[in-house]
Amino acid sequence: MDGTVAWLEKENLQTEKCSENLYSVTSIQEIQHYVEMASRVIAPLGPITEFAARNPWQGLENHSFTAVAKWLKETHHVDILPSAALLKDAKNRGEIHASILKNTLEKWLDHQSFHLPNELVRNFCNSALEFDELPPHILDDPDIKILAEDLSYLRWPVKMNRRVQSLSFQVTEKLGVQIAEELNRQMMKWCKLYLGKDEAKWAMPHSQNGFYQAWRRLAPYDPELTRSQRQLVKNCPQEATEALQEALLALKIPSHQVQEYLEAHLLSLPGWAGMLLWKSQEFPETNLLLIDYLAIRISLERILLQPYLPLSLETTEEYFDLAYCMAAWYMWANFPIQAWKSLSISEQREYMKLAYCFNDLVRRQMGLQAWEKTYEERLKMNILPMSDEAIIEEKSMAQWAFCIDTRSEPFRRALEKAGPFETIGVAGFFGLPIETYELDCHHGHASLPVILKPKHRIMEMASPDEWARYKSRKQAKQLFARIFKNMKQNMLASLLLPELSGPWLSVNMLARSFFPNGAGRLWKKVHHHWMSKPSTRLSLDFMQDESKLPMGLTDKEKVNYVRQSLQLMSLTDNFSPLIVICGHGSRSTNNPYASALDCGACGGASGSFNARVLAMLCNQSNVRERLATEGICIPEHTVFVAAEHITTFNEIRWLYVPELTDEAKRAFHRIQEVLPKVSEIVNKEQIARLPNLNFYSANSQKMIQRFSEDWSEVRPEWGLAQNAAFIIGTRKLTKAGNFGGRVFLHTYDWQQDKDGTILSNIIAGPATVAQWINLQYYASTVAPHYYGSGNKATQTVTANFGVMQGNASDLLTGLPWQSVMKSDYDPYHAPLRLLVVIEAPYHYVENLLIQDVTFRQKIENGWIRLASIDEKGHWINWFNSIHQASAEFAAKEGLYE
Repeated sequence: MDGTVAWLEKENLQTEKCSENLYSVTSIQEIQHYVEMASRVIAPLGPITEFAARNPWQGLENHSFTAVAKWLKETHHVDILPSAALLKDAKNRGEIHASILKNTLEKWLDHQSFHLPNELVRNFCNSALEFDELPPHILDDPDIKILAEDLSYLRWPVKMNRRVQSLSFQVTEKLGVQIAEELNRQMMKWCKLYLGKDEAKWAMPHSQNGFYQAWRRLAPYDPELTRSQRQLVKNCPQEATEALQEALLALKIPSHQVQEYLEAHLLSLPGWAGMLLWKSQEFPETNLLLIDYLAIRISLERILLQPYLPLSLETTEEYFDLAYCMAAWYMWANFPIQAWKSLSISEQREYMKLAYCFNDLVRRQMGLQAWEKTYEERLKMNILPMSDEAIIEEKSMAQWAFCIDTRSEPFRRALEKAGPFETIGVAGFFGLPIETYELDCHHGHASLPVILKPKHRIMEMASPDEWARYKSRKQAKQLFARIFKNMKQNMLASLLLPELSGPWLSVNMLARSFFPNGAGRLWKKVHHHWMSKPSTRLSLDFMQDESKLPMGLTDKEKVNYVRQSLQLMSLTDNFSPLIVICGHGSRSTNNPYASALDCGACGGASGSFNARVLAMLCNQSNVRERLATEGICIPEHTVFVAAEHITTFNEIRWLYVPELTDEAKRAFHRIQEVLPKVSEIVNKEQIARLPNLNFYSANSQKMIQRFSEDWSEVRPEWGLAQNAAFIIGTRKLTKAGNFGGRVFLHTYDWQQDKDGTILSNIIAGPATVAQWINLQYYASTVAPHYYGSGNKATQTVTANFGVMQGNASDLLTGLPWQSVMKSDYDPYHAPLRLLVVIEAPYHYVENLLIQDVTFRQKIENGWIRLASIDEKGHWINWFNSIHQASAEFAAKEGLYE
């Protein structure tokens, strides 16, 4: 208790000494600016039903990866580098080559200056690079602690990021009063109420007036607050910005620390804050939602801290840990503890300097760089440019346009070996900026990457008679579902519901549990018989209406989008008789992350709709005639069809097959003959990668389908785990290689891109989406408890927009444990930053970096790695010079020196 009083007295004294003008009132405009700037530390989080890859550090890419890793570690205890255990495991598996790790160390030593024998320095560093953790019994050794006190004169201040934590966190840390935890719990409650208002039976009152207004009206009746606290809520200002301004002033937050203080609060619950940020960006009427959130949070903090006010933010000078340095020498150089006393003061300082400079953060970053370089060297060996004669043994009967998704690579490889087929890689939305409306769907889906906005609406329609029959069946299904839901939520009817539904649900549960394949097939047959869609057409032609987005496309727009799509595929001549536009989607049961396995280029949905639209446009005679005048002549015998690649069990589902010419029919029949064998080959490869299979079936198709039908299966497929590279080039560059489903493959022929526009579009669109996917998997692996979403088995789906752990937690932002790990201790995904490889002459890539400042910044700051292959087949590593610059920058930032 005496310690508590002393700390409070110290805080009050510091507060009284501070000048008044330090806490001058921040203007409304400044508050809004600070909120906007602070939001860069979180990423917008969309609903899980439309799962879209998100880069957790999107707003921080103007800083180096090294600096962000250091800042997050020091200020928020979030570690975004692979753990020593993960690196050791990779090294033992041969994924980190010893010679590459040694070269990485030598480059680091070139930037250092230690007055110690070279052999001693290298022995210490090499031993530390075995990635063994310092055992707790060494760190806690009393002899080390005593000696560290004796050598305290060796301490010098360390340049650290200023750590700004909320006052509620400081009170919790100093006094043990769980105010920070209570504040988080309160905010989780109010965020759930507000964001869940559309799904809840009883919507949050006053929510139509905004988040802050609803809280201000309801919180005075919250029984979890005391009477005095409820009175303080009533006294809060009418407007959210004024409330935030008043709360910051009452807490005595210095003007120069307001932004960092807001950042600390946003990072306390980055999931809920990220969802509100997404909503504020998507819906103009809620553009001030993040201000509402911070106004509520900091007003509540002020109310909860009332008994402890006034307080002031602490700023302390950090010193490096002598005990850690001595433990490191003992561990990695077998240097006796007592031997420190025999060293001179200058020698002691040099020993300490080496242990401090070669700290845990530096050696793990070095391990990551070596891991990435090892993968790059192996990728170089796998990329074998083939001559045109070796590739074109016979003319292709069919050309397939697949999504660049890493799961397409094994299927493309098997398909090309099965017959005279050519495959093409392109972003799965096929360059169509459309919002899709499926039959009888009143809400559209933006079927394109989240970095873009749709420009057109495309609707699925049926004939009036077929539509009426389908609608009546669908209404009957919806009526039954609505009655069931209402009975569950009604106090009296819910008592009767188990008696009525119990037998049927029990039979369904037993069948789904013990016979997942049979039950799944039976349910599909019943559903198909009852709810089968009628034949439909698409609203491709332009129609004038009053909606925000125009319906359909004009003739000029049709030609433009088809031309752009064909150019992105480098498919402007040598057309085969049959061209398959193939989207992709996934199938799984009882899986809240189902959309995470669909097409990332289509906003977390199947790419089938876009494939169908493009194929139909390419078959229109007026489009072909106009393209012919521009030099793109599609032969009359060439027919475009649409299909969907189901990635869970690697089947092809035909979506749109118009009348075929004789040549196209022969190609189509040949495809039908080889597809079963292709699926079998790819499924066997996929099964071999899935963990913990306690049984084996000779029928790989049956076995793999069980994963999609079994509602207890936590890992229906691996998705995009293990993704590591993005290759932009001709197919002859990669056709001979086996990339193990780890590479995004985008077709590109620089000879058809005279001004570099196509390459710029690929980098700005597909490559950016691939980077977001890569960093999401990376973050979910290295920091699963902060950027991931934990164990699927203990998750709770919240109002159909996200998941929590248990019934109260932050809204989880990333991928579940089962998407990146084989088991609790056995990783599957290798957390490597994306390597972009471009097949193009040196000056193409150089011009790209000059024109695309954002892309260049990502490379300079270490968020992406870049290599290219010139016209002579030479590998150019653009990251080498960037790595050196990054090392020099890190040294200046105090990481290395």
